[in-house]
Amino acid sequence: MKNKLIIAIDGPVGSGKSTVARRVAEMLGYIHLDSGAMYRAVAWKALCEHIPLDSPDRLAALASSLRIDLAPRNGKQQVILDGEDITDWIRTPEVSHAASMVAVVPGVRHPLVSEQRRAGAQGGVVMEGRDIGSVVFPHADLKIYLDASPEARAERRWQELHEQGEASDPLIVLAGVLERDRRDRERKVSPLVRAADAVIVDNTAMDAEETARVIVLLAREKGKAAAG
Repeated sequence: MKNKLIIAIDGPVGSGKSTVARRVAEMLGYIHLDSGAMYRAVAWKALCEHIPLDSPDRLAALASSLRIDLAPRNGKQQVILDGEDITDWIRTPEVSHAASMVAVVPGVRHPLVSEQRRAGAQGGVVMEGRDIGSVVFPHADLKIYLDASPEARAERRWQELHEQGEASDPLIVLAGVLERDRRDRERKVSPLVRAADAVIVDNTAMDAEETARVIVLLAREKGKAAAG
């Protein structure tokens, strides 16, 4: 029997899921699993091999042929695709856009969801994405729906691009965030939804550290309740 929690964190683009989940895992001594990185890896490979993003059969075949490992190293999560570290190559706007298209393909999602479930089955994990609490781990011990205003999320995304040396117009970034929200919520396969039993954490006015501490407090209370 597992004695550590499965923590599922879902939320829209720019809500800070990856940063917060990584910090929560550090504070609890858990493993951080970024499900979105797996879809980015498939998207990156599809772009490299010039596989059309509107070809579900070819994308499904590609996803089934890949080995994707998420490995912690020096406090960060590395994404290893078929033995090659592609961590720094999957965070570009092009890959982000491609990942949102790849993620709606059932033949891509099925093998990746199975792998995510296997990785987190024993507990002691913080997994984040857009369908973790609703699809991947519907029986997670603690479900969080992390949200913030579109303007705040766009500002974070703009800052991220700026730090990567990519010039961008804040208004264009905001439009992109709104469009991504629409695609994520309207897609037919595993749309972005808040699980009925998820705790909503709005971090519009909180930084990542404050947000992580709120979630850790909830996790510890959940753990105490389970032990009692």
